[in-house]
Amino acid sequence: MALNDIYSSRRVLKWGLVVVSALLVGYFLYFSNNLVKDLSEQERGRMQIWADATKELVSMSVASESSPANVNFLLSIIEANDNIPVLLVDENGSILDHRNFQLPDASDSVSYYGMLSPVNKAFLDEKLETLKSSSNRIEIQIDEDITHNLYYEDSTLLRRLLFYPYVLLGVLVVFIFVVYFALMSIKKAEQNKVWVGLSKETAHQLGTPISSLMAWMQMLETTNLDPSIVVDMNKDVNRLSIIADRFSKIGSKPEMELAFINESVVRSLEYMRTRISQRVQLNIHTNKNECGVLLCMSLFEWVMENLTKNAVDAMQGEGKIDITVSNNTSTIFIDVADTGKGIARKNYGAVFNPGYTTKKRGWGLGLTLVKRIIEEYHGGRIYVKESELGKGTTFRIELPKK
Repeated sequence: MALNDIYSSRRVLKWGLVVVSALLVGYFLYFSNNLVKDLSEQERGRMQIWADATKELVSMSVASESSPANVNFLLSIIEANDNIPVLLVDENGSILDHRNFQLPDASDSVSYYGMLSPVNKAFLDEKLETLKSSSNRIEIQIDEDITHNLYYEDSTLLRRLLFYPYVLLGVLVVFIFVVYFALMSIKKAEQNKVWVGLSKETAHQLGTPISSLMAWMQMLETTNLDPSIVVDMNKDVNRLSIIADRFSKIGSKPEMELAFINESVVRSLEYMRTRISQRVQLNIHTNKNECGVLLCMSLFEWVMENLTKNAVDAMQGEGKIDITVSNNTSTIFIDVADTGKGIARKNYGAVFNPGYTTKKRGWGLGLTLVKRIIEEYHGGRIYVKESELGKGTTFRIELPKK
């Protein structure tokens, strides 16, 4: 399977996991809400029984006809409520009884409203006003002219259960993010080790044949070989030395030097200008004001060469490349725009992934190296600024100004 197909499959899998997770969360919340609804209905049923028992006791006291067994049974129903806060209010809106409220004045041991302290009375009056606007009310018809009202709050268990799904969901989200970032950190550390090992090994492997070639070049200079041939061969050997040096710098933190951005951009493209098709127009638009920036020049040249090479490939060797340098108060911008085939928006980030390429041949590591050099070594950013299929792409580099 090609790496492009792997990245596409990974994207589909990622969105599939998001959809499945959303469905699971939705089902969990639906189930929890139904559970809360059922519990709420059960509590209302208990309050209805409590109200009926209260009504029966009042009726017995008015009729003066009751048996001790009936009274005790009704009192046991009322006393059984030990977790639902209740206010019993008469027809005039006065509180007759209260249960299971956490009163602010804990030293008040009486339960009869008329004997409560002013602090507790004010507390219960405030509770009553709040409960009047809720649906937690049951009418108790004592007789034709007398109607009491029973107001109640949700129990502590029900209130906790209301928030429990969201608390659990929040904990789950935090846990997923922690695990995700931990895995990404481990993955990045492993990738860094691979990059360092690969770069150092490449530089090491190139070193020996380059040294041998340099020795051969010195020997050829003493022969009767055409000097122009030796000069061209020397250029290629020196180019190999530059490549080996770049790989050695990728494997470790490079030394940065203060440079002027206009001069650096022009210099970095000197090599490419003579090696691209004559049908490609390469335009460099320098900044009006020269700005200083910390660069590792050999790596920066590699970045510009890679971006130019990619642009040439995207245009299939014919078109126009515009490289524009600009800045604001703190940042230098380098835009590399081509008139190539463009990039689909969904692939703006994927083009920097290792192995991502639209070419039949190639490893797809050029933009990955560019991103690493700009972001990790130069403290900048690189991204697709804009692109339109069939019209071209603009990559933007941002570097901190010195």
